[in-house]
Amino acid sequence: MAGKFISERNLKFLLYEVFNVDELTGYPYYDQHNRKLIEMVLDAGMKLAKDIYYPILEEMDRTPPEMTDGRVKVHPSVRDIMSEAGEGGWIASNFPLAVGGEQLPHIVAAACRFIFSAANYSGSIYPELTAGAARLITSFGNDRLVSTYVPNMLNGKWQGTMALTEPQAGSSLADITTAAALTPDGYYRIRGQKIFISAGDHDGVENVVHLMLAKIEGAPAGVKGISLFVVPKNRLDGDGRLVPNDITVSSIYHKLGYRGTPITELSIGENNDCHGYLVGEPHNGLRYMFQMMNESRLGVGLGATAIASAAYHAALAYAKERPQGRNLSQKDATLPQVPIIQHADVKRMLLFQRAVVEGSLSLNLQCWRYADLAQVTSGEERQESELLLDILTPVAKSYPAEMGILSTSQALQCFGGYGYCDDFPVEQYFRDMRIHPIHEGTTGIQGMDLLGRKVLMHDGKAFDLYLAVIEKTVEEAKTVSELARQAAKMEMALEQLRQVTLHKIRQRSNSTAEVFLADATLYLEFFGIITIAWQWLRQAVAACIAMEQRPSRKDRNFYQGKLYTFRYFFSYELPKIFGLQQRLVEAEEMPTVDMEPVFFTEN
Repeated sequence: MAGKFISERNLKFLLYEVFNVDELTGYPYYDQHNRKLIEMVLDAGMKLAKDIYYPILEEMDRTPPEMTDGRVKVHPSVRDIMSEAGEGGWIASNFPLAVGGEQLPHIVAAACRFIFSAANYSGSIYPELTAGAARLITSFGNDRLVSTYVPNMLNGKWQGTMALTEPQAGSSLADITTAAALTPDGYYRIRGQKIFISAGDHDGVENVVHLMLAKIEGAPAGVKGISLFVVPKNRLDGDGRLVPNDITVSSIYHKLGYRGTPITELSIGENNDCHGYLVGEPHNGLRYMFQMMNESRLGVGLGATAIASAAYHAALAYAKERPQGRNLSQKDATLPQVPIIQHADVKRMLLFQRAVVEGSLSLNLQCWRYADLAQVTSGEERQESELLLDILTPVAKSYPAEMGILSTSQALQCFGGYGYCDDFPVEQYFRDMRIHPIHEGTTGIQGMDLLGRKVLMHDGKAFDLYLAVIEKTVEEAKTVSELARQAAKMEMALEQLRQVTLHKIRQRSNSTAEVFLADATLYLEFFGIITIAWQWLRQAVAACIAMEQRPSRKDRNFYQGKLYTFRYFFSYELPKIFGLQQRLVEAEEMPTVDMEPVFFTEN
């Protein structure tokens, strides 16, 4: 029987009591759904997670992909995962009906992905990547590309990937060198090398479809010259048969964690016979790819939250059962030992994990609700939803990724020495977690994106909207006497954020770009703590409202747990912004800018 990896009660609390998902079904685009159908989807997702994903969690880690005769072999159940994800409509869940999707609200689809990722993160990546790649084709590809590739991706027969990174370029996409040459037949010959391609080849599907960035011959330098191509591992010939497309897996990477999904290095067009098909207009590739990248960044945040959730629930179950020591007020050694969950420091570790997990999940769902509102509204309301989604994306990616490492570490700590051994799953969760601050844009890149772009865009409109929605939550909290102290703290935190941001903007005008962005990661951390505090204040308001309805004892315990975790965050986590503020505003020295590389030399 599967262990517990998420709180279904919390997930439904967020969907129905915090974000009121029922409201979305009142819009024409989503009116074919209702609460009963959404409940059925969530229940089916949990069943799939317990029956297919979770049972192979450890197997996929302990028997990672292998390359044999140039083909990557993965766990046999990957084919089952892709088949179930395709036939059950999970890959196409939030796609439009017109392309064979279920047109499910994004926030509900995200809740299901959270369930799958918590059960088995590596297993969940295969369908999630495919959905992102297929959505890119439907958004910007022509009818022929859509009809040729999307149906087999949505039904789980073909894998989708995003192929961006190259050895010499890394995160600097302006420096990619993969080349595309137009042929008289209308397709392009692609030649180059790509690295770190998740699910870039495997035997769990019939074909792999890469959404690949390359530069057309004669294109402008830098990012303005990047185009986007569909580049399949096997292309269709004139008779509709799959034939090799001159893409070779040169190696697979052996990783610390996240071992169930292959990460490949690809050699493309070594025989000058790799066909690629242009998506949209030339030289607009990076703009198109940002759709998948931003979606993937939210997916990374959601995946990190999911792994931290699984680790937290493992630690919680262990702490309830593991006897050790006695209450500090008890001196009688003949008394029985107590479960470690009774010790204050263990409760601190568990509260920290719950604060990170449930705060991060709330933020991620908040982002997907904005995506839904951008889907169903128009005019100013749509623009506001898009701007809020833009400014929150780097936070929703990086806070769960960075804090998830600390959260899973605390889960491991709850187990003591056992946590360091593979007898329990937390050591795997700790390893699986570490990739998240790296892939889909490192934390440093997210910090520069937030401070260098998102806060400033549209003359600061997104930032002003962000402040306004939090101020609205503060005003709601002020009407609840139990939350008055924390509402005041939230007001103070917002004022600090205003002052820090104004200081950084002035610094941008008065100094170099290096000085302005040197502490962008610290600004992101500062911004992230305040954002999660907002999400906890939202949850606390909902919990207090629910408590007024005289809930059952079981529900009352749930809401009380919510409120204690909320108080923990405001007492233990929110105060961390004071030290960050001091560095961001009052610091007189810039050692990270002034330090010369030669000074690291020891001889």
